[in-house]
Amino acid sequence: MLVENQTHVPDILDCIANLSSDEVFTPPDVANQVLDLLPKEIWSNPDIKILDPCTKTGIFLRESARRLMVGLEEKIPNEIERREHIFKNMLFGIAITELTGLLARRSLYYSKDAMNDYSIVHFKDSDGNIQFKRMEHEYVQGKCKVCGSPYENLERGSTMENYAYQFIHEKDVSHMKFDVVVGNPPYQIADGGGGKGTSASPLYHLFVNQAFRLKPRYVAMIIPSRWFSGGKGLDSFREQMLNSTNFRSLVDYTNALEVFPGTQIKGGVCYFLWDKNYTGPCEVTQIEEGSPSESIRRYLNEHGDVFIRFNEATPILDKVKEKATSFHDEFVSSRKPFGILSNFKDYKEKEFKGSIQLYGVDGIKWIDRKYVTTNKEWIGLWKTLIPKAGPGNDGYPHRILGVPLVAPPGSCATETYLVAGVFESQVEAENLAKYLKTKFARFMIALVKNTQNLTKSGFRFLPVLDYGSTWTDKTLFKYFEISDKESEFIDSIVKPMD
Repeated sequence: MLVENQTHVPDILDCIANLSSDEVFTPPDVANQVLDLLPKEIWSNPDIKILDPCTKTGIFLRESARRLMVGLEEKIPNEIERREHIFKNMLFGIAITELTGLLARRSLYYSKDAMNDYSIVHFKDSDGNIQFKRMEHEYVQGKCKVCGSPYENLERGSTMENYAYQFIHEKDVSHMKFDVVVGNPPYQIADGGGGKGTSASPLYHLFVNQAFRLKPRYVAMIIPSRWFSGGKGLDSFREQMLNSTNFRSLVDYTNALEVFPGTQIKGGVCYFLWDKNYTGPCEVTQIEEGSPSESIRRYLNEHGDVFIRFNEATPILDKVKEKATSFHDEFVSSRKPFGILSNFKDYKEKEFKGSIQLYGVDGIKWIDRKYVTTNKEWIGLWKTLIPKAGPGNDGYPHRILGVPLVAPPGSCATETYLVAGVFESQVEAENLAKYLKTKFARFMIALVKNTQNLTKSGFRFLPVLDYGSTWTDKTLFKYFEISDKESEFIDSIVKPMD
């Protein structure tokens, strides 16, 4: 609370709105949380060099300067000399656009022109140590071979920004020698897919990998958490990250709004500290509604090629793996289970001779069976369907899945649904649907699913059971020996499904 005659001076970088969910400005308090991961001794070392390769507001460099001005006071007592040394020899940035270069210089040097009298430190050129160099995409068959964006999306002439980010489009980075690489890279770029051109490919992993190639002592970055288990083009990146033993810390926010207010990033965000000279387990902290979980030191690949974000979930998964003999990813269909797209329109409102039912986004319609091109043998069986697109996730507890339904023999579905199982009996199909509604089943899926869309790989931890019987959370918790404390944790993650 403000007292009389006290003036509140807001930080302008707290007030800047994000332009999109692709390039997200970092609030000062978040930047400091990331910098807190670095060892304290670096702030009193006058020989280190820090690079932000994707600077937007310059916040990481500004807050680093603040720390260095305090940490180097004993070694460089003269304030002017200390500032000169820090700004000219220790802090460097690569702007992602010409505009953010100006913004970062204004934030760090107090002037967009590092040569003029308003700059807190005078440089020999106007960029200072924050450079922006226009790069060009290198197109192969119409797409940039570095970032994957199509030519028609970004080529709008030399006077328009083309988002060929310098750090990842630079062919040779061997000349860059830094001790610390820190930042919040662009997250994605439009790739022209998705039917209406709404699809995007991830970019953040390219910045992380390029940072590793510089061979610094430390890398600390904020990136989306969806790499934990999914994401377009992220398989090799995920494998590399999970199998690395160089991570000291990983802090995961399930709800990105807690980090970037007003910006929706499905699956949450995380930040990490990678240490070239460290080998061992990573300290993992998961934060929900401002409350951190108890930090646990564990290897990121302890459950194979997917990272389990919840520390409390690992003993539950261990119990399930010990008792289960098979898992549902072996039986769930791939996308387009019957080869029919979600925008299919050649259907009839009423049944006609030789027709079959079609379950899709428009409800239940009737089509000629000739349109079924895959899994034709499933038409005559009972099917348990699950919507491919689940409810949006803005934090937990969450419903995880859309409501499953049972389709009778003589039916099929568009890609709006996945087929969770096929059976000869109605009872088994209905019991699988009931099983998918349990908190236990949806929790096991939540361990993998951190985006809105569901895939067959999302069922890799859901055990297959006998569907001649009806399963409830009570019988499931007893069967898998889930403790009261563990069931309470499951309740905190999964909402009831009506």
